Amino acid sequence: MFKLDPFISEKIWGYERWLVSVHPHGQSQALSAGGGQPLSAVAPEYPLLIKLIQANDTLSVQVHPDDEYARAHENSRGKTECWYILDASEDAAIYCGLEKDFSKEQLAAALKNGNFETCLKRQPVRRGDFVYIAAGTVHALGGGIRLLEVQESSDITYRLYDWGRQREMHITQGLQVISYGAPSPLVSAFSGAFECPYFALRTVSGGELTDKNDFVLFVLDGSGKLHCNTESVDACAEDTFFCRGGETVRIDDGISALCICLP
Repeated sequence: MFKLDPFISEKIWGYERWLVSVHPHGQSQALSAGGGQPLSAVAPEYPLLIKLIQANDTLSVQVHPDDEYARAHENSRGKTECWYILDASEDAAIYCGLEKDFSKEQLAAALKNGNFETCLKRQPVRRGDFVYIAAGTVHALGGGIRLLEVQESSDITYRLYDWGRQREMHITQGLQVISYGAPSPLVSAFSGAFECPYFALRTVSGGELTDKNDFVLFVLDGSGKLHCNTESVDACAEDTFFCRGGETVRIDDGISALCICLP
């Protein structure tokens, strides 16, 4: 079991902490009594990228490619992801999906005419909410939100609209990878468990955990210790731990965590 030190990426709208990453654009550090090492030295093929995102302002409207498109055009995995809301201001909201079934031509016209915002589905969020965002879903994170993002290990983003900020757009690619006709994802309070083809999440409070694959523990609330083999490590809110497949981790009572596994 390793406690992780994140790679920090500053943004114009806030920041990202890449809590669990073996991606070459930013790697987290696996800490031990002897010091630290890149997580890629421990688990070079780990297929997930887990981030803590602090959005003080609204992010760009973007879309990510699926595996097939990303392999063919970007030499990368695609990017399916989910968001677990850790904190949110009273009026916080996300944009996730579209208001109706727009065609590619209709969205291209809205982008050209500057009224793309009216095509987006706006959904309020609050602490403890969850949303699954499959590749091809148009989405944007609003300001005043802190969240945990679990995604495929990919850094491919196609920016469609940026609220008047003068940053690079990727409209041609973005319009190609949108999942036209797909229903918009719905925000709801996290049920306690979720699984998709790429990752699985469940909440745990105290007790013992093990898995045949490598897994991650992200502390939501409380403080105490995690115990693995002969080691006991202090843990508090927003600490992240990488656990090797086959290890048994005992969590002190009073600690609530998300366990993130491979399906």
